[in-house]
Amino acid sequence: MKLIQSTKNPELKQLRLLFEKARERKKKKLFVIEGEREIKKAILSDYSFTQVFMEDGSAPVEPEVQTLALHTPAFRVERKAFERISKRSGSEKIMAVAQIKSHELGDLTLTDQALVLVIEAPEKPGNIGALFRTAAAAKMDAVIIANPKTDFYNPNSIRSSLGSIFLLPSALAPSSEVISYLNTKSFAIVAAAIEPNAIPYDQYKYNTPCALVLGTESTGLEANWLQAAHQSLIIPMAKTVDSLNLSVSAGILMYEAQRKNKRLE
Repeated sequence: MKLIQSTKNPELKQLRLLFEKARERKKKKLFVIEGEREIKKAILSDYSFTQVFMEDGSAPVEPEVQTLALHTPAFRVERKAFERISKRSGSEKIMAVAQIKSHELGDLTLTDQALVLVIEAPEKPGNIGALFRTAAAAKMDAVIIANPKTDFYNPNSIRSSLGSIFLLPSALAPSSEVISYLNTKSFAIVAAAIEPNAIPYDQYKYNTPCALVLGTESTGLEANWLQAAHQSLIIPMAKTVDSLNLSVSAGILMYEAQRKNKRLE
C-alpha cells in the first residue's frame, strides 16, 4: 500500500477538489465519504468505490470497511497530511471516494402504502443531512428534493446525516415534475403550511400513499405546492415562537404519519 506524505500528491489534490468543489464532483461523477460509519452505510447501500485513504498507523474496525480497503486501490497518508485534508479535525481516520448514483424520479420504486418526505429548495447542507437522518430513523420510504439548490453529495450533508443520506431511496427534480409524479401515483399531497384550510397535524389520517411536503424555514412553500396540496397541516406553537427548525417540523410530521399507519413497531 503506497504511503503518501505530502498534500501536493496528485491523489490528495484530487481528493481535496472533490471535497471542496461541487463542480468537480459533478464533472468526475465522484464524491468523498469521510468516516468509517458513513462508509459502511454507503457499502450497505451498494455504492461503488474507486479509492480509500487511511491515516498511517490506523486500520478500519468494521468488517465491511476492512474488505473494501483490501479490494479497492488504497493509500496510507502521513498523519499531518491526512489532517490537512480531513474535515473532521482528527476524529476520523479514513476517507473513501465513491461513484455518484442517479437520483431520477423514475428510479423510485414505491408501493401504494408508501410514505415519502418532499423538501422544496433546501439550501443548507446541514439541514439536508439532518432531514435524511430523521427520515431514516422514522422509516420513511423515500425522500424527494424538489428544486434542489445545493449539491446532494456535499460533505456537510453526508456528515450531518451520519451516512443516513445513503440509506433511503431519493430523487431530485423540479417541483412541477415532482407534483406530476405524485399525482400520477395517486399520492395524497400534504403540505406543512399556514393556510385557511389548515388543520392541526395530529388530526389528519395520513392515508397512504402520502407525501409530506415542507418548504424552507424562511419563505415556506411556493404557490404551486400550495395549489397542489390536498391538505395543509399546522404544528401548534407557543405565541412567542414564530417558526420551528425544518428538520424538527419534518420529524414531527413523519413520526405522526408512521404512528397513524402503525408502522413504528
